[in-house]
Amino acid sequence: MSKNLTSRAEDYSKWYNELVVKADLAENSAVRGCMVIKPYGYAIWEKMQAELDRMFKETGHQNAYFPLFVPKSLFEAEEKNAEGFAKECAVVTHYRLQNDPDNPGKLRVDPEAKLEEELVVRPTSEAIIWSTYKGWIQSYRDLPILINQWANVVRWEMRTRLFLRTAEFLWQEGHTAHATKAEAVAEAKQMNDVYAEFAENFMAIPVIKGVKTESERFSGAIDTYCIEALMQDGKALQAGTSHFLGQNFAKAFDVKFTNNEGKLDYVWATSWGVSTRLVGALIMTHSDDKGLVLPPNLAPFQVVIVPIYKTDEQLEVITEKAKGIIKELKSLGISCKLDARTTHRPGAKFAQHELQGVPLRIAIGQRDIDNGTVELARRDTLTKDVIGMTDLVSKVELLLKTIQDELFSKAIKFRDTHTTEVDDFETFKTVLETKTGFISAHWDGTAETEQKIKELTKATIRCIPMDVKKEAGKCVYTGNPSTNRVLFAKAY
Repeated sequence: MSKNLTSRAEDYSKWYNELVVKADLAENSAVRGCMVIKPYGYAIWEKMQAELDRMFKETGHQNAYFPLFVPKSLFEAEEKNAEGFAKECAVVTHYRLQNDPDNPGKLRVDPEAKLEEELVVRPTSEAIIWSTYKGWIQSYRDLPILINQWANVVRWEMRTRLFLRTAEFLWQEGHTAHATKAEAVAEAKQMNDVYAEFAENFMAIPVIKGVKTESERFSGAIDTYCIEALMQDGKALQAGTSHFLGQNFAKAFDVKFTNNEGKLDYVWATSWGVSTRLVGALIMTHSDDKGLVLPPNLAPFQVVIVPIYKTDEQLEVITEKAKGIIKELKSLGISCKLDARTTHRPGAKFAQHELQGVPLRIAIGQRDIDNGTVELARRDTLTKDVIGMTDLVSKVELLLKTIQDELFSKAIKFRDTHTTEVDDFETFKTVLETKTGFISAHWDGTAETEQKIKELTKATIRCIPMDVKKEAGKCVYTGNPSTNRVLFAKAY
């Protein structure tokens, strides 16, 4: 199965597309630009959801749900937000179909069923949520409101790629309301930190926390905080964003409250989100030419046991032994699966689990039963060892932690060796085309320079790192004065 994958060196994009399909993660649907997330792919997303949901609740947030449809008048209330998303909106104009009198057996839109006001299929929920918050907030005692929702959104994309960019995708979006600017800014930064912690501790992806430039920030935001990751092809991927919205949406929807001094004021807002794009990030950060490589913390199954047998009697004995191992592993919180399918030979099972990135594979045959051993294979290093059964459970527990840590270390090493400080534009272009990765360079702070660099190289400013050092320098393009470096890269 995995032998049919195009190699990353030959065509990285093709490798990615083939891997998503062949590993049974997702496929294109009958609806142009939309995907079907298959059970194995959805299991990875469910693992992500579970951990993020736990982290959100630990920081005081609650889940709720808001409508899929947003009346156009509400959507356009915050002008910058509406303008930013206008070209990506799907719009509902009618509410009924009818039989087509000119084409028996076919349907048409009922011309008499036109909506009085068009409904936008949510590309993001600030408008519908802030129109709701207006009825929830009267006093400082009603604040803060810390709400998250798990939902789908639609952004009409013409160029799509499974998980990375589709017309409809799954995500979570947090929307919070605060009494003060300081509280809202702290919230936006906190949630960006939560995303970074999740990416590094669960996805094993090192990220750079930063602030977006004005031209790259979310439409309607005062500041956009982000986490940026580097993929194996040297392109950057925005893995999560958190926005300080100021009072823009409160003013657009007239959301005021009486503060603790008895004065009326507008509420301060944030929003933040990550999506199924994270599954794409996971694939592109760790996987190889043989298939997926999944960090144990997010693998649907951390261990798979494959029986090697010749007779039904042997299978029965091996299965009983495997069930005992599984019981011990599960008692330690380790997810495992017995692949006892009689329709597939062991070699085919090995190939499938390798392709799907199961971190550890245990093979047990009759000889292993007799010798009190098993064969234990690591997916990340493709190495195998013979382990005594008495040591197996402790060895598995240790190896899963080792794999998680080593995947993270490997990704850090790749990012660090593909981050280059550059001081002139010719070197900038050479590094971008040959070495790729992040380029740390001075920028004069103008949108004009940012746009010109993008036009000439297709590189964008990914972020101004949160820990950036203040240092006098000259803009890599104009030579004008600069006070700090920013990170450029080509991106998805």
